[in-house]
Amino acid sequence: MLFYVEFSPGWDKHFSKFDSSEKERILKKINQLPFLQNQRHLRCGLPYFVTQTGQYRITYEEIGSTRKVMFAGNHKQYEKWLREQQLTL
Repeated sequence: MLFYVEFSPGWDKHFSKFDSSEKERILKKINQLPFLQNQRHLRCGLPYFVTQTGQYRITYEEIGSTRKVMFAGNHKQYEKWLREQQLTL
């Protein structure tokens, strides 16, 4: 199944601060999202999936045939984002 990729407002909070080589690496992985088959669910029952490229994490939500990017950042930023998501549920 092929998915469409959308971006949540604020997904690039950390991404926009990375240098161009890091951005390129993350965008390459985001461009693969429509084709990814084996996905890993985010822990603690959150409705998100996570994929990684090196030390960077990309989280997304799957809604029908759309994968909506919610976050892109390094591991430390990811852990902080994850704690914020757990508090809102």
